[in-house]
Amino acid sequence: MRFKLLAFLGFLLGTTTLFAQSHSTEIGIQTDNDSYLLQGSDRYYTDGTFIYFRHALKVKSKDSTTLANKVLGFELGQKIFNPQSGYVPDPQYIDRPFAGYSYIGSTLNFLYKNESTLKFSAQLGVVGPASGAEQVQTWVHNTFGFYTPGGWQYQIKNDPEINLSVAYDKLLARASWIDVTITSYVNLGNGFTGAGVGPLFRLGNFNQLFNSVSTQSTATQNKNIKPLHKHELYLYYQPVINYVAYDATIQGSLFFNKNDPYSQQITEDKEPFVVSNQIGLAFTTNRFTFDIAAIFNSINDREMVQSHQWGTVTGMYRFK
Repeated sequence: MRFKLLAFLGFLLGTTTLFAQSHSTEIGIQTDNDSYLLQGSDRYYTDGTFIYFRHALKVKSKDSTTLANKVLGFELGQKIFNPQSGYVPDPQYIDRPFAGYSYIGSTLNFLYKNESTLKFSAQLGVVGPASGAEQVQTWVHNTFGFYTPGGWQYQIKNDPEINLSVAYDKLLARASWIDVTITSYVNLGNGFTGAGVGPLFRLGNFNQLFNSVSTQSTATQNKNIKPLHKHELYLYYQPVINYVAYDATIQGSLFFNKNDPYSQQITEDKEPFVVSNQIGLAFTTNRFTFDIAAIFNSINDREMVQSHQWGTVTGMYRFK
C-alpha cells in the first residue's frame, strides 16, 4: 500500500502557506501499514487509519501556576488484523485471527510546567464484521491490483467495546540535544486491558513536553509558552514493555465466548508480555507537524509464527 503513503505525503507537502504564529487547533491523519517498511509483508497488524481533531483549551488562572497547556481531542480510527497472510485457504493456517476494530474516541491531555503529562482517553467501538475491516481491505486490494483477500469468514465475531486509558509521562533528564522521558499507560475495557512502561529518548531540536510532537501538544492557547526551538526536528527511540491482560482482536468477546463453538474455534491465546520498539523522526513547520516511525513488536499471539512490524506516518495541520 505504498500509494497510500505517497498520496498522504503529497497532500501534506503540497500546501505551502506558512505563518509564524501559535495555533490553538489542529487536524490530521495517521496511517499505519506493514508495507511501508518495504518488506513485502501483509500480516498481523497490517493496516490502520486514524483521523484527529485537537483543540487547546484555555488554562484557568487558578491552574496557571502548574498547568502549561490543556488539549481536548476527538478521533476516528480503524485497525485491521490478518493472520500470517491476508489470503488463508484453510483455517489451519490462521496463526492470528482475522479481526477489525473501528471506534470513535476522545482525549483530554493535561500538560504541566514541570514537564509531566496526564492524558485520559475513552473509546466506543466494535470488533468484528461491523468494523468494516473486510470491506476496506478487499476494496483496497481490488482497486489497486493486489491479491484478493480470503479467509475473512473466520474473523472475530461482532462485539461492542468500551475502552478507557490513562497515560502518564515525566521528564527525567535533559541536555542541550538529548533528553529522556519515562512513559507509561494503563488500559481498561472489555476490548483492551493492560499496561505498559518504557523510556523515550529524543535527540535533536525538541521542545518541552507541554508543547511537543511527542505528547500531541503542539496546539496551544498559552501565548506565554516559550519553546526551546521555533521548529522541532529530532530522532527518537522508545522501547516499551507491555502487559496484555485482554485483547479482543485475539480472544474475541470478554463475556460471550465461553459457550460459543465458533468463537472457541477461531480465537487464540494472547501473549501476556509484548516488547515494542519504536524508532522515528518528528519535525514541525509553522503550521505542519509530522511524525514518521517504524515499530517492531514481539509476538502477541502464542500461535504467531513470527514477530511483526509496521510503519506509521502522522501529519497534522494547525490553525486558529
